[in-house]
Order: sequence, then structure tokens, then C-alpha cells
Amino acid sequence: MINSPSLGGKVAVVFGAYGTLGAAVAQSFAVEGAEVYLSGRSLAKVEALVEAMPEAAARAHAASVDTLDDVAVNRYLEQVVRETGRVDIAIDFSGPAAKEYGNGKLATDLPIEEFLVPLTTMGRSRFITARAAARQMVKRHQGVIIFVTGSPARGHVPGATAIGSVFGAMESLAENLAYELGPLGVRVLTIRTLANVDSRSILDTVDSLAPLGISREQGLAQIAQSNFLKTTAGVQDTANVAVFAASDRARMLTATVVNVTAGAALD
Repeated sequence: MINSPSLGGKVAVVFGAYGTLGAAVAQSFAVEGAEVYLSGRSLAKVEALVEAMPEAAARAHAASVDTLDDVAVNRYLEQVVRETGRVDIAIDFSGPAAKEYGNGKLATDLPIEEFLVPLTTMGRSRFITARAAARQMVKRHQGVIIFVTGSPARGHVPGATAIGSVFGAMESLAENLAYELGPLGVRVLTIRTLANVDSRSILDTVDSLAPLGISREQGLAQIAQSNFLKTTAGVQDTANVAVFAASDRARMLTATVVNVTAGAALD
């Protein structure tokens, strides 16, 4: 018996798609049969991503979208619905570079301006994109909105005050949206990841720990030792979970954190 693609017939919107993790998730969605709408601020980078996934490029569409622009995001999703009739999956990976929000600095040394960066970018964008997606999904009484956070949501690593705070806020936002949108047929959940060591943002984050006397090799080793499995995770590990979470096989998953930190960040 041949299994059918788990996302066949679905329309997925991936914001901030040209980062390492966003690209892996977008490609996995397309491989699993979804029509995928990829976006980022740089159209050239998104188009390059589409060209780099030939086995799924026929189901991938590139666009330039600023997720901090509420009007632009709503117009974009309205366009997707005009073209396809639906939005089934929405996920947002947009965000600043680690150096912009003081990763590696202890809270006592962290300027307020840097602390606020992820809150005013990632926090803002997640609300804008989730709200816009929800407005389209409730019309058909179905859909899933996925947030992606990381183990700093539970405050177990030094120098991660800013990103950890916004991860915690994102997890709370997902729960609140799930409560409101559940009766309208829309699921909302969070995937909390272990640091994906082949992600550019994670490598940048690890490198930012140098002022604390932690080299890249030591940082990656600490990630492996921080979890119960004593191993590291890659972007494809997260992408595999995202495919499941977005599929109908996970139809009872909402208002929850899917914890894939291998025990590194427990509730």
C-alpha cells in the first residue's frame, strides 16, 4: 500500500521562508503535497529558495512580504485565497539576527533597546501573521497556525534573556489564540525545538557566546549535553514535526507545546 502525501491538497503559507529552518519546513511541506506560498523581505532570496527545491518547485510560489506590515500581510493572504480558495497552514520564521538582540549578554549587561528587539519584531510579526491567517481560516472553519520557539523559552541557558522572553510570550499567545479560535475550527500550537545546529541563526547564536568564554565547539557540545538523548538536532528534525503538526493526523493537537527539545526544556 502506498501512503498518500500527508499534506496533499493543502495550502501552506510560510513567512520568513529563506532562513535555514524556514527553507527546510517549506520544502518538507511541498514534498508532502502542499501548495506552498513562501515569502520574505527579499524576493530574490525567496525565488532562489524555490529554484533550489526542484522536486517541489511546481508547488512553490515566491513573494516579498514584510511581516511587520499588517496591511501587507493581510493583502498577501487575501491574494493567496483568491488564487487557491483557502489557507490551511500558516507558520512564521521571520526575525532579527542574534547579534541584534544581545544574545550572549547577561541580563545585567543587556541594554533595554536590545532586549526589546525580538519583542517588537518577532512578537509583532507573529501576532500580525497569525491574526491575518485566522481571519481567512475561520471562513472555512478549518486551518492550523504553528508557532516555533526554542528551549530558551524555559530559561536554561545564559545570555538568552531577550529571545527567551519572546519565546515565552509566543507560547502564551498561541494558547490564547487556540482558546479563541478552537470553536471556529482553527488549531493553534507551538513547536518548541532544541537548537538546530545546522541553522544559521543557531550558529550565530553560539558564536555570540564567545564573550562569555564559550567557543563554537563548546557551545555545540553543551547543546548535545543539555538534553536527555545527549545528541544534537537539525532543521529537518523540526521540519518533520511541523509536517505532522500541520497534517490531519494531528487534528486533536491544539493549545499545546509540542516539546522536541529531547528533555532540555521541560515544563
